[in-house]
Amino acid sequence: MPNINTATETDNGATHPAAAAPRGRIWAIDALRGVALIAMATYHFSWDLEYFGYLDAGTVGTGGFKIYARMIASSFLFLAGVGLVLGHYPVFKARPFAIRFAKIAAAALVITIATWFAFPDSFIFFGILHSIAAASLIGLVFLRLPAVITLVAAACAFAAPYYLRSSFFDAPALWWGGLSETVPRSNDYVPLLPWLAPFLAGIAIARIAFSFGWFEKLRSDGSARWKSALTAAGRHSLIIYLVHQPLLFALVYAYSLGFPAAKPDPLVTYQNNCVASCSLQESAAICTTFCSCTLDKLMEENLFEPLNQGKIDVNDERVSLIAGQCTLQSQDSGQGSDPVAPGR
Repeated sequence: MPNINTATETDNGATHPAAAAPRGRIWAIDALRGVALIAMATYHFSWDLEYFGYLDAGTVGTGGFKIYARMIASSFLFLAGVGLVLGHYPVFKARPFAIRFAKIAAAALVITIATWFAFPDSFIFFGILHSIAAASLIGLVFLRLPAVITLVAAACAFAAPYYLRSSFFDAPALWWGGLSETVPRSNDYVPLLPWLAPFLAGIAIARIAFSFGWFEKLRSDGSARWKSALTAAGRHSLIIYLVHQPLLFALVYAYSLGFPAAKPDPLVTYQNNCVASCSLQESAAICTTFCSCTLDKLMEENLFEPLNQGKIDVNDERVSLIAGQCTLQSQDSGQGSDPVAPGR
């Protein structure tokens, strides 16, 4: 019978507790997942408020909210990478991995199907769950590699979209990779690149932590009430992810029936939506210039109302001409690429 205090040697000569001697979950990791869940819920609640008109259009897709959303996604992917190491290093456990992967993949499929019906123009085809599932498969390659190699791979994954974007990847079947020149419309778009980076970083940091025994220092009883609540949420993060947004959406919808939001100014709505869409590819300064230009020209040529009412669309020759003129103007002011045309 193996000694529970047996230690095994890592690639760099450091030691870590043997895999045969699990000592329970690390409450700190579960607590961090719980904090990430709370942050995600606050962001989704803000999204719901915008959807029902209580926040200006484009609020959650720009500025601080945009950074907040990226931090939340990064934290989930980082913790998923850490979890892969905790669960499968140094010994890979095929059955538990397969069960976990199947649950995440099934949940991702549920999200895709549900949003296809609820938001057909912006359904979630590769969101955070899809990204975690794909990264989990790729992460297996890095489980036993030196941490420095994994960190280099993470840096390459982060940098890839800045150097490898191409119109070749604009085909919808390749959008999951994150290398398309045109950013697809989706309520949650977390493509493999650059989002594989935080997952691989989580693997690398966890390997380093394992080597120096840092995880053992994080273990405690987690008996305090706030610890218990956070760790409980962290242990059931998948089901909470699936359930919380429909509940929040339903609550805001119910509230809107009795206390509807004031009807927004269509000019402000256009500007905010245009900037939010454009900011997926360009800086806020360039997008503000571009969107203000298109709005002014649409108003001058009496095209705003027809466009806003759906009588014409962005493919109209006159609208395309305005978009081209304003693209040149915004590039002259900020040296950008090709901002998103109005309404796209």
